Amino acid sequence: MAFWLNLLLLVLELRGLWISFSARKLKNFVFYTQLSNLLCAFSCLLYVLFGPADWVTDIRYLASCALVMTFLVTLGVLIPMGGDPKYLLLRGNGPYHHLICPVLCFVSYLFFEGHAGMSMVIPSMILTLIYGLIMLYLNYVRKVNGPYPFFRVHQQSVLASVIWVMVLLALIGGISAGMCVVSAIVS
Repeated sequence: MAFWLNLLLLVLELRGLWISFSARKLKNFVFYTQLSNLLCAFSCLLYVLFGPADWVTDIRYLASCALVMTFLVTLGVLIPMGGDPKYLLLRGNGPYHHLICPVLCFVSYLFFEGHAGMSMVIPSMILTLIYGLIMLYLNYVRKVNGPYPFFRVHQQSVLASVIWVMVLLALIGGISAGMCVVSAIVS
């Protein structure tokens, strides 16, 4: 079942990425959403090609955590901060990258695949931290505006930026640890 779910996810990811890259070209690389979905597509391709090897399982875990982060930030931060739910969830790449692929990836990883250990929680957090620090810097030097409201350092206080980094790191840390705990329960 995991093979078929990963193959389906790969197809859905490629469809969503095609829509994204057709519209935004290389600007996609500033979005955590696109990067997490690229990681998911890559991890699914590895699963289809190499099966449930330990190193593939670790990459699938990282992708699953990043996609759950994408899903939760979309629903819990972007939409409440004024993002259009129809646009984010029902149009363009939204259904693929904000809804279907995160949910399908979560279900596939937790219920049909092998699981990574708690040692992968820190690498998951580091990936998100690296992305966040790069975006904060690019916003600071005015090379990028956003792409998310919490990165706009010139439109908020330094304290607000620090709090956002801490909240987002706590969120990915909680997601990552929670994925390990839940996967241990369902195993």
